[in-house]
Parts: sequence; structure tokens; C-alpha cells
Amino acid sequence: MTTTARPGLDVARLRAEFPILATTMRGQPLVYLDNAATSQKPRQVIEAVRRYYTTQNANVHRGVYALSEQATAAYEGVREKARAFVNARAAHEIIFVRGTTEAVNLVASSWGRTNLRAGDEILVSAMEHHSNIVPWQMVCDAMGASLRVIPMNQRGELVLEEFERLLQGPVKLVAVAHISNSLGTINPVAELARLAHARGVLVLVDGAQGAPHVPVDVQALGADFYTVSGHKMYGPTGIGLLYGRQELLDTMPPYQGGGDMIKSVTFARTTFADPPARFEAGTPHIAGSISLGAAIDYLHGLDREAIEAHEQDLLEYATASLAEIPGVRFVGTAARKAAVVSFVLEGVHAHDVGTIVDQDGVAIRTGHHCAQPVMDFFGVPATARASFACYNTREEVDVLVAAVHKVRKVFA
Repeated sequence: MTTTARPGLDVARLRAEFPILATTMRGQPLVYLDNAATSQKPRQVIEAVRRYYTTQNANVHRGVYALSEQATAAYEGVREKARAFVNARAAHEIIFVRGTTEAVNLVASSWGRTNLRAGDEILVSAMEHHSNIVPWQMVCDAMGASLRVIPMNQRGELVLEEFERLLQGPVKLVAVAHISNSLGTINPVAELARLAHARGVLVLVDGAQGAPHVPVDVQALGADFYTVSGHKMYGPTGIGLLYGRQELLDTMPPYQGGGDMIKSVTFARTTFADPPARFEAGTPHIAGSISLGAAIDYLHGLDREAIEAHEQDLLEYATASLAEIPGVRFVGTAARKAAVVSFVLEGVHAHDVGTIVDQDGVAIRTGHHCAQPVMDFFGVPATARASFACYNTREEVDVLVAAVHKVRKVFA
């Protein structure tokens, strides 16, 4: 397969770093276009897992022997890499979690149960992933608070005038996606945070889709909390990051109890460690953290501007190519989008689209994408979603488009 790309970007070299891209599915070359669900992993990340288990495997923080000290140094070294990756002020503002879902649950449970009172409000946007809705519903129910929704327009863009109106209520926190997983919309997070902070309202940003595709600067964004899922940014599953401003973390109680998150324990009383240890009970996902560090190193080694331009080229090319197919309708047409194309094909359920294109080795996501309120808003049960990463090509888009043409013929 040839690899048309932005001049100066060697996509063929990039593809060679991802072993799975050389495989076949159903006798066809794999065309992997489900990167919003999870990205593929380069050899550097895979090797980091192998190296830890073959040369570094020991528990961290608790051993005085050399192997444990080496594992601890490698593990804690990633915290500093993560600090630099999101431009936090200090490494202890970085908490290791299983992913964005756990990060949001941690803040909702710890900050929410400490600070919310009956009558308070949490704002979420109309395009949120379930992971940035359900935890807030749960804590609101427990505390007598209310969940309010920032509306969006038919293009899939937030209505800022309505956001400003909602902020006039007893709002304590705004929880919003950096980039929508179902629509690709890039939200104006810095502006939302500016407006929220002017009224003393905190901001949590779901960065699951942001971190892989755009540079993240939590200070410039004005994020009080920012969440990251490693597996969406070329890292392993089961590991992620929560950034929280130190002054907020210092006031939050533990999310879970157990080993390594304490200063002292007696049967009468326990005193807790300072952040981040306070929020990292038990043996952590050490191999995951270390390989997440490898993923951060991998991203730092890329020309992020060239990658962003390449992904935008794929977005524009896919949108134009799919638009030529009769019956295709796009869901999410915001002016600022990341490399996500959600669409429906008239008279065909999205699951049938996904099943048929799979026969040509094309992997796309179909369904509600854990964003059922989005589907309800646009009046569809599901969409077909193609989402791109640095290693995808125009030729792969052509395979997708040809496969969707076949779907249309099957249901003609």
C-alpha cells in the first residue's frame, strides 16, 4: 500500500513502527480506522512492557533492594514525563489512574462529595461521553445537586450564549470534553474556562481524545482537572493520568483506601499521605505506567504540527470522498474538528455498514459510541465512525469509501 501524506512526513516509516498494521483481516490488509476507541501501539511501547517484566519486575516504593529501587525510579520518572506532557506545574499534580473513566470518577467522588451541597449544579456538555456524564449523575443524586446540560447546535458546536446563561446559576464545576469522541468537535476549552473562572467555577476537561491529537497545556487551557487515557495515545490499556491543581488535590479526601496511600495506620485512626500517593492505593499498574512513559516519549519524537496537518488532511479527504456517496449524511460538522468522521447511510443501520466494510479488512466503530444523548439529539440510533491517527493514509480512506459503496449496492 502506498502512503500519500503531507510533504515531509514519512508515513511509511511511521507505519513500520506499528507491527499490527502489517497484518491482514479476512484475507485483506488491515485498514484500522477506529483510533478514537483505541490506538495501535508502536514497538517502543510494546518493548517497554516486555523490558519491565524481564528486567525490572518488582513492586515500587516499598523495597530497599536494588531491583525495587530501579522499578520505583522508572515508575516515578514517568510522572515527570507526564507533567511535562500536559505542562503541569509540578509532578505531584499528576495521579496515575486506569484511564479517563477512573479519573472522572475520582474527582466526582472525592471533590464532589466534599464540596457539593443540595441545590448546587454541575454543568456538562450535550456531546459528552458517558464517562463524563454518569459519575456526575451519581454524585449529584447522592448530594442533592443537579446536572445541567450545555446545549449544542446542529453542527455539533456548543452554544456559548447558553453556556454563559447557565453559569449564572449555582454552578460549582463544568465538565467538558476537549474533543468529542462521537463528533470530532474541538471545544473552545480555554474560553469556557475563562468564563467559568470569572464566576468562581472549576473546570474538568475530558482529554481522552485531546491528548492524542493536539498539544495539551493545562495552564494555558485553564483546566483545574484534566484526564488522559493512555491507550488512545499509542500507550497501553488500563493506565491513564489525572492532572489536578495542587491546591485542589490537597483538600480532597482519598478515593480508595489501602496500601501506599497512608502516613500511618492504627486501629483507632489513619492519617493519609499527601497527593499524589493519597489517590494511588495499592500496587499500581507499574508496567502500564512505564510503557505509558514510552508512549509519551514516542509522541515527543514526532513532529506534532506535521501529524496534526496530516490528520486534518485525512479528515478533509474522507469527508469529501464519503460525501460523493448517495445517501451519506454526516453527524457532526463543526468548524473546528479533529480527525473523526461520523456518518449514516440512508436506509442502512450503522451496524450493517460496519459488518460489511469489515469484509474488506476495514475496522470502523459503529453504534452510539458511549454517547447516547448525542445520538438522541441528532435523531439517529447509531453512526458509523472512522477516526484517524498518524499512521493512516489517503489510500486507506479510498478502501473505506469503496467498501461503503459496496454497502450501498447490497441494500439498493
